[in-house]
Amino acid sequence: MAVNVVQRKRCAIYTRKSVDEGLDMDFNSLDAQRLACENYIASQIANGWVALPERYDDGGVSGATLERPALKRLLADVAQGKVDIIVIYKIDRLTRSIGDFAELSRKFDESGIAFCSITQEINTSTSSGRMMLNILLTFAQFEREVIAERIRDKMSASRKRGQWVGGTVPFGYMSVDRRLVPDPEKAHVVPEIFDFFARGGSAKETAKWLNDRGILTRQGKQWLTSTIYRVLNNHTYNGQVFYRGEVYRGEQERLVSEEQWSRVQEILKENAPVPKGARGAASLRYAPLRGLISCGHCDGAMSPTYTEKKDRKYAYYICIKDTKRDVSTCPIRRVAAGDMEKAVVEQVGVLLRSPTFVSQVARHLDDDITTVMEAMHDIEGFWEELFPTEQNRLLHLLIDRVTLYQDSMEIKVKTSGMRGLIKELSNVQN
Repeated sequence: MAVNVVQRKRCAIYTRKSVDEGLDMDFNSLDAQRLACENYIASQIANGWVALPERYDDGGVSGATLERPALKRLLADVAQGKVDIIVIYKIDRLTRSIGDFAELSRKFDESGIAFCSITQEINTSTSSGRMMLNILLTFAQFEREVIAERIRDKMSASRKRGQWVGGTVPFGYMSVDRRLVPDPEKAHVVPEIFDFFARGGSAKETAKWLNDRGILTRQGKQWLTSTIYRVLNNHTYNGQVFYRGEVYRGEQERLVSEEQWSRVQEILKENAPVPKGARGAASLRYAPLRGLISCGHCDGAMSPTYTEKKDRKYAYYICIKDTKRDVSTCPIRRVAAGDMEKAVVEQVGVLLRSPTFVSQVARHLDDDITTVMEAMHDIEGFWEELFPTEQNRLLHLLIDRVTLYQDSMEIKVKTSGMRGLIKELSNVQN
């Protein structure tokens, strides 16, 4: 007589609760989750399921991060082959991030671990369970991107109506009910800055004048030439909103008169060493892509250089490996610096507007998607007003590498660099 032997499957139960409230009770939410999972495992005894006695409970821990003590212990036991199936009450108990869940699923697959969510009929030990999981993840990612797109469209419409949508509050203002209102202690300094600069035309002297008076920036630091230029170029003080190259009438009260604003803009235009559209594009001194760009054909670095014709300098990036050959074989050889830098900046702008990228950044920074979206809009909105050194610094924070091919280019970004990028943006604003 043949006897079917059911293989024993060790089930680890993972539970989580976001807040500490109620965890001191004799029977709390973690206990309720575990009991439900134990009952489900008991119903699968015919399939060999057995609940492990070890408890993997994370109480008062957010699901937006994988840095959880009990989860780390569970993953360590998985790696040591102590677990066959992970059982949870609901998927969001394991993680609220689609990206994190995909990463965990990959680790489970590599270890041959099945995954079961008892309230959502998801069991990856079966083909139908894996199908349901993929469908759920697809719709969850779609929902996340739709939310990001709605936030982006709403913020764009708000800016065009002249509304302030959050982000860094300019010097001289304060935020009240999500609106910019003059700061009674600092608002009067802004027209004084415009007047002083208009008399001398020197940002350096203006910064020294403010520092000598003991007036600090919004961050409580001394003024620099760059922070003075941030004030002088900020349309907010003229009662306007600058968004994607266009100027709209703002809801906030202006802090300088039209005459003050126009006079300072004339001086800035006269003092500009290069045309505004060429800042950072043909300047060899700053070469924003220095150290970032490489040749996709030769896999070598591309270095900035220039040629001079009729007293005019033309900037390029050239393939270093090709210059060392007796005969040129590189199909790229060199590219115009201005065209290359413009293309990279445009692609960065597309990236900052991408819902998928915003979602990844929010997950990596463990931050709210709305907050990250606002920061993205700040970066994009201020980019055109940044000076070459500032653009250079921000590009190096965000971009890991730019690989140039004969008919295309590939930009590798650093999601982790967004935290520093957002911080740097705050520092270059007043």
